[in-house]
Amino acid sequence: MSDSTSQRSALIVEDDPDIRDLLATTLRMNGFSVIEASTGLEGLAAMKEYGPDLITLDLNLPDLDGVEVCRQCRAFSDAYIVMVTARQDEIDRLIGLEIGADDFIGKPFSPREFSARVSAMFRRPRAAPAPLPEAPGDTLLRHEDLTMDVEGRTVTLAGREVGLTRIEFDLLETLLTGAQRVWTREALLDRVWGDGWSQDHHLVEVHIRNLRKKLGEDMSNPRFIRTVRGVGYRMMPGDARR
Repeated sequence: MSDSTSQRSALIVEDDPDIRDLLATTLRMNGFSVIEASTGLEGLAAMKEYGPDLITLDLNLPDLDGVEVCRQCRAFSDAYIVMVTARQDEIDRLIGLEIGADDFIGKPFSPREFSARVSAMFRRPRAAPAPLPEAPGDTLLRHEDLTMDVEGRTVTLAGREVGLTRIEFDLLETLLTGAQRVWTREALLDRVWGDGWSQDHHLVEVHIRNLRKKLGEDMSNPRFIRTVRGVGYRMMPGDARR
């Protein structure tokens, strides 16, 4: 991504010229330099060439599906990604988040709302949040046969590595470092996403669901993450240790 002292750059991948113009105008008003692409392949090429800080990605592109573009992008870029879609059904929203998007916004959208979401994303650090206090030099967190290497940003389950997105990793680290605590959705949003996300409970729910799936959780008998009804989430009692 661009150096924080330079102008931020945004890539708009959108085949509708009116939506593309609206996004470009809004982003320029917020201080971004803007690159535009009308297809998924053009977008991927631009991502590699320019290394934008922010990508808006239409779900319905004329060549590659936006989900596939997002998945390929995450192999080489940690840019913030906002999925833009006219398809409002929940499945598309979940897919967009599961493959590495940071947020989604539906068409038609308010430029003011879009600006607010972008501002909120850039107020939170891209790197993992600072860990809760722990013993100096201790970077391994364990719960039963689940092991997290905080510095190496790897997770293994029964000796096999589990591939997590950045947000899934940060959520799991938060739960593990505060294993005896019940984390409200608001607290998780504040810690993992940062200021300005306190009402977006669906983000926590979607990513927790994806995290549980990757950990092979049986929802009728969870081993790791327990839902505290009406409150939030906590780690299950067990052999949790550093």
